Amino acid sequence: MIPFAMSIAVLSLVQGAVVAVPRAWEPERLARLRARWWALIPPLSVLAFVLIARVAERASADGLTYLALGAVPALAALALGWLQWYADPPRPQRALLVMPLFALAWADRGGVVGEAAALSLSALSCAALGALLATVTPARWLAGGIVAMALADSALVVSDLLQRPNNALNAAHPAAGLPRLQTAVFGSAVMGYGDLFVAGVLGGLLVRVMGRRWQLRGAALTALLALVFDLLFFFVDELPATVPVAITLLVLMARRPGLTRTPTAPEPPAREASRSGSVADGRPQRSGPGPARTPPPRAPAGR
Repeated sequence: MIPFAMSIAVLSLVQGAVVAVPRAWEPERLARLRARWWALIPPLSVLAFVLIARVAERASADGLTYLALGAVPALAALALGWLQWYADPPRPQRALLVMPLFALAWADRGGVVGEAAALSLSALSCAALGALLATVTPARWLAGGIVAMALADSALVVSDLLQRPNNALNAAHPAAGLPRLQTAVFGSAVMGYGDLFVAGVLGGLLVRVMGRRWQLRGAALTALLALVFDLLFFFVDELPATVPVAITLLVLMARRPGLTRTPTAPEPPAREASRSGSVADGRPQRSGPGPARTPPPRAPAGR
């Protein structure tokens, strides 16, 4: 068994890596779906899980297990072929890499290789969800959804309302020895699927609004904060791993106040020349580099 300190450190590094995976994606088909209410998905995913699990604890855990078994590989294939940062232009053939990853996770379930393969599938699926959600949600509202999810997660952990549903979900196993994809497991540590999901949402938001460089900075900061946050495990047994992601967002917003502003198109010029070399306001205009020149006077015809 891998020691807990090493296990949770790997999960924290993977959480940071998920921030770096999504790419900016602007398909015309999804433009009509753009709306503010999509920002409710991150916080409601936590609250709905607790409410449903408390009503039917075992049944909901089994249902989520089989839902993840079908949805996670499909989303991971979408990420590999279309939605990760180097899939521009799309490379559908890379989606086939899901098959060996799933086979490894199934064949070596409980082993280091199998857990690493299952963790890769979960991380890629969260990156795909983050890219999709960032495409259909205005930036300011999506940032609020990330912070709201961290606040809800923290409140549920502090009030001890999340422990029982999490334990039931972590203990659920699909039939036939199929891999568990509803949680992120590595060694002796477990991280909730939502903790990777919120990292994917942050990555999708950063790359869409600020670009690749700031996305990588956000990934590094998330991993660093997550590792520091793990030191609290010396004192408690459960932590809201969504908090480092939310803190990363707030730090980047403080450094770049325009993070959540929607980019505006440049205004058209007040007056546009109909052709190169036209004259406006009595002065010669230029259409290319170099100073404008007044044409030389013509010599008189004849003698």
